[in-house]
Amino acid sequence: MKKRYFKQTALLLLGAFFLNVPSGACAALSIEEAVALALEQNMSVKITQKDEAKAAATLRQAKGNKGFAVTASGEVTTSKTSGEEHTDSSSASLTAKLPLYTGGANEAAVTSGEIGIKSAQLNTERERENIRLSVIKAYYDVLEANKTVDVDQSSVDNYQAHLTNVQQLYSAGSKARIDVLRSSVELSNARQTLIKAQNAYEIDLSTLRNILNLDRNEPLTLTEDFAYSPFDRDMEYCLDYAYTNRKDLIVDQYTLEQKKLAVKSAKAGLLPSLSLSLSTDLSHQFNPSTDNSHGYTAGVSASWDVFDSGVTQAEIDAAKTAAEVADLTLKKDQEDVDLAVRQAYYNMREAEKRFVSTKDAVNQAQEDYYIAREKYRAGEGLILDIIDAQLALSTAQLNYISAQYDYARYKATVENAAGIGADTLETTDAYTKQAAGAPVKPEAPAVPVSQTVAVPQGFSGAAAESGTNANDAAAEAADNEVAE
Repeated sequence: MKKRYFKQTALLLLGAFFLNVPSGACAALSIEEAVALALEQNMSVKITQKDEAKAAATLRQAKGNKGFAVTASGEVTTSKTSGEEHTDSSSASLTAKLPLYTGGANEAAVTSGEIGIKSAQLNTERERENIRLSVIKAYYDVLEANKTVDVDQSSVDNYQAHLTNVQQLYSAGSKARIDVLRSSVELSNARQTLIKAQNAYEIDLSTLRNILNLDRNEPLTLTEDFAYSPFDRDMEYCLDYAYTNRKDLIVDQYTLEQKKLAVKSAKAGLLPSLSLSLSTDLSHQFNPSTDNSHGYTAGVSASWDVFDSGVTQAEIDAAKTAAEVADLTLKKDQEDVDLAVRQAYYNMREAEKRFVSTKDAVNQAQEDYYIAREKYRAGEGLILDIIDAQLALSTAQLNYISAQYDYARYKATVENAAGIGADTLETTDAYTKQAAGAPVKPEAPAVPVSQTVAVPQGFSGAAAESGTNANDAAAEAADNEVAE
C-alpha cells in the first residue's frame, strides 16, 4: 500500500514538473519518499553528475591520443621570378600518424582517465549520501519546530487562562494588582516566544522544500514522526565500516593512484618516442604549362629530447610532490572521518540518554504545574509558583522533544559518517563490492544482509521501525552503554 501511494505521489509530482504546471495538491511525504524525491530533483546531485560526463570525455581524449591522427593540408601558390614566366600551382597532402611508443605516457593517461570515471561516480554517490542526510535533518527539523510551536502555544494558553483567573481574583479583592501585571508580562513574553517558534517553523519548512526542489508555496505534509529504534552497533564497528566504505576516502586513494600515474607520465619525457607515419601528396601546375605529380611516403620516426635545461626533471619533481600531497590528504581525511564518526556516535548516545531521562521529567512537571495552579486558585500559593512551574513544564517538554529529534538526526549522521549508501534498499553485498575496488582498510567486518530491508544491521535508516516500546528499549540501550 505504501509503495503504491509513493508511486502515485511521485507520478503526480513528476508529471507536474515536466508539464510545468502546478500539481494542485498538497505533497504528503514520508522520510523515504522525501529522500527519493530529493535524489531525483536536487540540483547539487545534478551538478555532481556532470563531473561524470567530464571524466568520460577526458578518458575518450586519452584513448584518442593512442590512435591514428590524420592531417590534411593544401595550398595554392603563384610565383614570378625575374627573367622567368609566371607560375601558378596547387598541392595537397594527407598524413596519418600513429604513436608506437611514448614511454608509457599515453597508457598512464588512459588508466588515469578510467580511474577518473570511477572517482566521479563515487563523488556523485557521496553527494547523494549527503543529500539524504540533509533531507533527514530538515525533515526532523520541521517536525521538531512544529512540536515546539505546540508547546509554546500551550504556554500561551496556560498564561492566558492564568491571567483570566488572576483578573477575576483581583476583581473579587483576593489578589493584588501586581499579580495581574506580572501575569500580563509573562503572557506577553510567552507570545514573543511563540512568534519566534512559528517563524522558525516556516524557515525549516522552506529549507526542506528547497532541498526537495519543490514549489516554495506548495503545501507540504509530513506523514512520518519520530519512533525510537535502538542502534545496536558499537563505535569500533562504525569506524571499521567507515574506513572501508566511505566513498570520499576511496576517491582519495584513487587520486593518489592518478598522481602516481602522473609521475610515470612525466618520466616518459626522459625516454624516446616512436611513431609510424603514412602520407601521400599531390601537386598540380596549371600555368604556364600543365604538370601533375604525386607520391607516397611511409616511415617510422623516433625522437629523443637529449637536453631540455631540466624542464622534464622539474615536471617529475612536481608530479612526485603532488603524489605526496595526495598521500597526506588521504591520511588527513581518514583522521577527519574518524573524528566525524566519533562525534556523531557520542552525540547520538548522549541524546539517547536524554531521551530516557526527560520522559519522566515531563510527567513530573505537569503534575507540579497542576498543583501550583490549584494552590494559587485556593489562595494558598504565590504567583511565582505558577510562573516557575510553567517555565519548568515548557523546559521539560522542549527538552524531551529536542532529545527525540537529536537522537534521530545524530543516528542519521552516524550512518552518513560511516558511509551508508543513499538508497536504503541497497544491499550490503553490492555496497561492499562497489567499495572493494580500492579498500582503505584491508579487512572489513562481516555484515549480514537483512531479508526485509537490505542494509547493515544497526544502519536501518533514519525512519525507525514502529511498534517499539520507546522507554524500555531506550533505557536498556542506555544501561548497556553505561555498563560498557
